[in-house]
Amino acid sequence: MRENRGGDERGTGLPRRVLVTGGAGFIGSHVAEGYLQRGDQVWIVDDLSSGRESNIPEGAVFHRMSIEDPGIGALFEEIGFDLVNHHAAQIDVRISVEDPMRDARTNVSGLLNLLEASRRTGVERVIYVSSGGVVYGEPDERPTPETAPKLPLSPYGVSKLAGEYYLHYYRQIHGLEYVALRYSNVYGPRQDPHGEAGVVAIFCTRLLRGEEIHIFGDGEQTRDYVYVKDVVRANLRASELVLPSGGGIDERAFNVGTAMGTSVNRLADLIESVSDLRTTRSFQAPRKGELRHSTLRVDRFSERGWAPRHSLRDGLRDTFQWIAGRVETEAVS
Repeated sequence: MRENRGGDERGTGLPRRVLVTGGAGFIGSHVAEGYLQRGDQVWIVDDLSSGRESNIPEGAVFHRMSIEDPGIGALFEEIGFDLVNHHAAQIDVRISVEDPMRDARTNVSGLLNLLEASRRTGVERVIYVSSGGVVYGEPDERPTPETAPKLPLSPYGVSKLAGEYYLHYYRQIHGLEYVALRYSNVYGPRQDPHGEAGVVAIFCTRLLRGEEIHIFGDGEQTRDYVYVKDVVRANLRASELVLPSGGGIDERAFNVGTAMGTSVNRLADLIESVSDLRTTRSFQAPRKGELRHSTLRVDRFSERGWAPRHSLRDGLRDTFQWIAGRVETEAVS
């Protein structure tokens, strides 16, 4: 039997061997840093389809490969990971609507590839990044608790919810422990302004360049914006939680948000305020598959030792300053 190397609540406090998939991405790279700072050994798997090699923290071992790669099992056999933190995903709602099979290849088949390798090599726990922004659909209750009906309105939401059910199966049948983190809208340094996701980074970048801000719909749709440093703390906490032996998917899921909804119009106002910049705005047709409102309750996680610490204004200020530095560097180069 493998040595128990779990930390804090779950074991001896020895360093863990942690795999972070998607660890060259915006959120995954911050999470990898968090494990390194805690004293764990960290490996990163990322195909760099959206991540950046420059995001990879010093001290992590990097393998450029896809989670769909059949050879990933050999890496599991070689290292013997204690913990898998799964951030690699197809996250664009628009892409999932246009190409559901592409979405499923990454978010379902890729996950199963990792779970099979985890099962075979005795991984102790998987931290799975789900999405509180899409698995609930348009909920009647806001802020929305983990127990709300699951009625996703996009293939992306369906694939993320399917991942939770697969994890439930692997726990029930194979004893593979897991925690699902249902993220709200995460923002912060390293967020990519290119593409559909990352409205904070997009708005900041357009302000800095003196370009018009494009808002889809009337701008009164609301989201729950949570700062990436608070998300890192959520991942570290989830890695140590002692959980009950029974229960369904909701007993293994925790919302990660702030319980505060902010409209897109209000978000643009706040970014202009912290940046002391102004620009024009245009309103365009809503995008297919996007929700009108999404705000998450976080009581269950708060009762277990995690709660957001950063206000939206403070987080936006830090994020804008980081993006301003990057835009200035790109202009010079």
